[in-house]
Amino acid sequence: MTAAPAIEVRGLQKRYGAAIAADAMTFSVAAGEILGVIGRNGAGKTTLVECLATLRRPDAGELRVLGLDPTRDGRALRPRIGVQLQSAALPDRLRLWEALDLFASFHRKRRRSADVLAELGLADSANVAFGDLSGGQKQRAFIALALIHEPEVVLLDELTTGLDPQARRGIWDLVRAMRDRGVTVLLTTHFMEEAERLCDRVAVIRHGRIVALDTPERLVAAAGGCRRVSFRIDTPFDLDGLGTLTPVRRVHRVDGRVVVEGDGDDLAVEIIRTLAASGVRPMDVRTEQSTLEDAFLALTGERLDES
Repeated sequence: MTAAPAIEVRGLQKRYGAAIAADAMTFSVAAGEILGVIGRNGAGKTTLVECLATLRRPDAGELRVLGLDPTRDGRALRPRIGVQLQSAALPDRLRLWEALDLFASFHRKRRRSADVLAELGLADSANVAFGDLSGGQKQRAFIALALIHEPEVVLLDELTTGLDPQARRGIWDLVRAMRDRGVTVLLTTHFMEEAERLCDRVAVIRHGRIVALDTPERLVAAAGGCRRVSFRIDTPFDLDGLGTLTPVRRVHRVDGRVVVEGDGDDLAVEIIRTLAASGVRPMDVRTEQSTLEDAFLALTGERLDES
């Protein structure tokens, strides 16, 4: 028998006046899976999290988290989910252990605060006031608050925004550890590297609609993912000759560099061999693989960094 999904969303609709935040969203998340949700600001990511977290009532659609309706069954659902919101904050003078003990007191099922702090590398900061924690420590603290009652599903909204790369990678390790313990994770992010490295599947959202949902690798491939080889040459050469190579899709110039797009692990070798046969030596050769950011642009026509 196939296990029931941990999260099911069918036809989710939510408007704020004329603005559409969720437009017929439909998807499911398997138990123990990490699902990433990517989209520009205003795409509907936070609205989705808030509806699943019992914090916002949908206009239409069916939602189930652990088989429960977040709107009707909030009292039964809240002890079983952990939530970290994008705008989360705590009083500056509240000590970390005090915050953990306070949140633990809201639940019958709970872990020892000291154990959670040790697990998240915060044991030495237990007596530190929240306002004196670093950015990475604060994010770890919010994860600790979300995990204090041993939830089965955790919802994370833009968890690593504002963190330096080292702190971000530390948070990724914590999320992977949740999944390894069987916790289901839904996270929103605008960091493509985060989605690629962390998520089992990724949902791409544009204007409240899911335009694609698959593994990061398949999203890149379906959007026409390819390899790119770029280089400079100071010898006259007819670029049409590169265009006739079997793995090559396109040859063009960008800012004085020749850019060749194509497929296969041997693309760079074929290009260099062809150039060498014509007595041309490429300089500053660079190779790149298409990324989830390229797939996002192909699927939505937008870049995440556009306002």
